[in-house]
Amino acid sequence: MEKQIFTNDVILAWLQYYSKNTTIDLEHVKIIDITKKNKNVIPTVESHKTTLVFTNAGIDDIFYRLWNAGLGECEVWYNEGSDPSGEILHNNVKDMIDRGINASAGMLILNSNARNTAKIGLSNELLQRGSIQYVGSEIRSIILSKMAVAPQDDICVIGGESIAIEAALIAAEGSVIAVEYSRADRSTLEDNVAHFDLHNIKIIDHVDEKNMADCPVPSLVFLVASASTNQELAYLTKINPNINAVIYTLDFKTAATLPDTLRSLGLVDIDTIQVSVTKLGSNNTFKSAPAPWIITARSR
Repeated sequence: MEKQIFTNDVILAWLQYYSKNTTIDLEHVKIIDITKKNKNVIPTVESHKTTLVFTNAGIDDIFYRLWNAGLGECEVWYNEGSDPSGEILHNNVKDMIDRGINASAGMLILNSNARNTAKIGLSNELLQRGSIQYVGSEIRSIILSKMAVAPQDDICVIGGESIAIEAALIAAEGSVIAVEYSRADRSTLEDNVAHFDLHNIKIIDHVDEKNMADCPVPSLVFLVASASTNQELAYLTKINPNINAVIYTLDFKTAATLPDTLRSLGLVDIDTIQVSVTKLGSNNTFKSAPAPWIITARSR
């Protein structure tokens, strides 16, 4: 079936259709066209009270995925055709899990419990278990704050699985290139991508010209420092001299030498901090987590 192109005129026609046939306030509607790549439906619906979703026919499990993500009480307003005309219908997502999309169209999804805030520092319990030892959510919050991810950013995340997931949630109009050298870690990351229904993450196993040939040039990189960090930074600053970098390490020697490496690559505004988190345990004693260094660098 030929894909419908949702032009400005088509979008305006659907908005007018819902304006005439519902009492829904469309002032703050979020529009998402999932016929284009890298569009995440579930995170968008979670964070917006009204979402206008444009989709092609042939998606069999969209309502099941919404229900599985805890969005079963959301209302869906739709019609049975490909044009913004005719009878308008509405149901809760939980009553539509056996339905698919049978026509290219626009549908309104209302989420009265939406929280229009970025998810920073997801609890590790929300992430899929596997081979990965996740960094604590408090430290991840600081890392993401240092990264200052914008919705349109194209980001490269090397060895930071939970960072890749949260960055993809924030960069809803951008993309994440997640680099995982370990096959087991790639598998766990794939489980997380499916769990959060993310479509703006591409997982690769190496940083080089071949693996990144079809990837957008990143404007921001997060790395967990390793033996290949210098090589990765050299390549990334070569393809984008204006890239910004955030680096995580538990090794003092690495933290001490990285600033010179970053300066040699043309990066400036280098800042190094150490983060320590101490938690009160069930036996009324405090336990300290490993205290990493976080190094940030900006382009000139």
